[in-house]
Amino acid sequence: MRTRRISTATAFAVLFSSVVLVGGAASPAAADSSRILPAASVGDIVTDGLHQRVFVSDPASGKVVATDYSGKVVATFAALPGVRGLELSPDSTTLYAAVPGADAIVAIDTATLKEFARYDIGADTRPTHPALAGGKLWFGYGGDGGGGGNIGSLDLSGEEPVVTLDQAPDPNRLWNSAPLLASTPGAPTTLAAGTQDQSSSRIAVYDVASGTAAQTALQSTGSSYLQDLALTPDGQQIVVASSSPYHHQVFRTSDLAAGKSYPSTAYPNAVEIAPNGTVAAGVDGWYDPDVYIFPKGAAKAVRTYDFPNTGMHSGSDTLVPAALSWAPDGSRLFAVTVNSQNVRSLRVLTNTNKSVTSLKVNAPAKAPRAKKLTASGKVTATVAFPAGSKVTVVRTDIESPKGKSLGTKPLNANGTFSFTDTPPAGGKVTYRATYAAGATHTASTGADAVTVSRAATSLKLDRNKSLHAYNKNVTFTATLGKTHKNRVVELWADPFGADKPKKLVKKGKVNSKGKLSVKVNLKRDTTVTAVFAGDGRYAPKTVKSTAYAKVKVSLKLSKHYRTAKIGKTSYAYYNKKKNPDFTTTMTYYKGRAQRLSLQLNYQGKWYDTGQAYFPLGAKGKSVVMLEGPHDVGYKMRVRASYINNSSGDSVNSTTHTGWKYFIFTK
Repeated sequence: MRTRRISTATAFAVLFSSVVLVGGAASPAAADSSRILPAASVGDIVTDGLHQRVFVSDPASGKVVATDYSGKVVATFAALPGVRGLELSPDSTTLYAAVPGADAIVAIDTATLKEFARYDIGADTRPTHPALAGGKLWFGYGGDGGGGGNIGSLDLSGEEPVVTLDQAPDPNRLWNSAPLLASTPGAPTTLAAGTQDQSSSRIAVYDVASGTAAQTALQSTGSSYLQDLALTPDGQQIVVASSSPYHHQVFRTSDLAAGKSYPSTAYPNAVEIAPNGTVAAGVDGWYDPDVYIFPKGAAKAVRTYDFPNTGMHSGSDTLVPAALSWAPDGSRLFAVTVNSQNVRSLRVLTNTNKSVTSLKVNAPAKAPRAKKLTASGKVTATVAFPAGSKVTVVRTDIESPKGKSLGTKPLNANGTFSFTDTPPAGGKVTYRATYAAGATHTASTGADAVTVSRAATSLKLDRNKSLHAYNKNVTFTATLGKTHKNRVVELWADPFGADKPKKLVKKGKVNSKGKLSVKVNLKRDTTVTAVFAGDGRYAPKTVKSTAYAKVKVSLKLSKHYRTAKIGKTSYAYYNKKKNPDFTTTMTYYKGRAQRLSLQLNYQGKWYDTGQAYFPLGAKGKSVVMLEGPHDVGYKMRVRASYINNSSGDSVNSTTHTGWKYFIFTK
């Protein structure tokens, strides 16, 4: 133990100061699931319902990526330079991929996921967009360094493949690039085509029943920069997605007369039609929904999808042009999105045929217990609710924490509903209403809480402001007044100091007199808290009692040559050439210091000569030497103290040793 030195020739000096360290620790429906797609670009996307796979072409990387329905990559087909359009055979056994960089169309076995054929279309043809119709595989080609665009066919019905080019000769250069093609099994001899990358778009319809493409209709769409087109399952209409106008245009196939459009929003860039006629209309929208779902011929979307933002800009991820594909059974819609970091994701959208509902409950903020109250609510959706629709209402309170059913409540035509209830219990009462999912709508739940009044009860706790010796077991008693069902009280002890957390020291039912007691060992000032959690009729109550604990402290004088009494007081006698040691032993606490006080008796009265604080060692000891020169014949005394807050902490109550008396002689 290091010895500190002080002098009687000068006043005591404060030898340390304490430092306190404080530390701290520091709408529209969303896509249902997604996975990052390892693709640098996207040309086309098709879905194989037989094997439950999705195929995505990547022109920039020259590959086709195959995933399962969850978006997990199962195969990659490389060495396909510039691969763009994809087409699936009617039996889902073969995937055809147009590869302009190889002037070829590649056939891939969807069961084995192996390329099994590569059909040469001709030098500098650059085929891009395949479509099956009339027993042949048709494709748009040309336009990139090879002159104007045109339409060709690939006949695979014979022993050898037969390629026929220039199927849509056009002296007026209708196709200045490879036209985008579309077909549908419901109209097997109809082929639709459209210009891309032009400020003024045109579409055409061909009858391919004879094996050649006979144009039956041609029309300017009045739009610019065609992005995608699709035929309805019966082949009676073409739906077009162009950068403008800001809706998805519809044209009658027979004469390309304009029909009622699908009201999406700015910058349409994709369209895909399910076998049942449901239209998925996609747009390039940062701040608007990205995909709109329209039942066949509907004037209003049954559902929208707004993709989240996974990049760095303020808007959401955006839909890649022409990157929508239905599962053949209509159970899900696949979409490819891109963020500001050029990362692409395959998103799987489900429940596309159901209108998204939202439910709101409105209950009074406060209500008296055992009195009838009225609550209301509303279920909203873009599609009208079926007749007889209902919501289920459940009340949750302190006496029914798992909920008590209040039955079903009918929806009015506008989706509103109301109900009455008489809450038997007070406190927080929650009313939760649920609209169950059906054939046309998704499920939704809403809730609102009511603060129901409760009577006050009395709760008392003794020993407040009491002072106790160090390490004493002190009994605290809580007294609970009248309640309904709950007679349980919790007693918590929270010793002063951040290193001693609050602890539950007893929990139990009070006795017949409403009392519950616990013994707490006091080594520090301690706050004891009594807690009544409340019940259905009486409000919670908490009371606190702070009891104070002294430290354990002693002071020992050493190096004196004898002890004798002066009057009734015992003194330690020191030779004036000897320096006394004062050893203080005190309950240790990090950063704690003892205060040493010195007094001198002059003409029968004690006077302060000084005081100072000295840090405690790890074992709670502090040794201080009183250096000379020492005056002879004066009565002196010394004591050690812990001073709350001034001794470096505030976890105990101020405690003093008794005075120790000493005198110097010759």
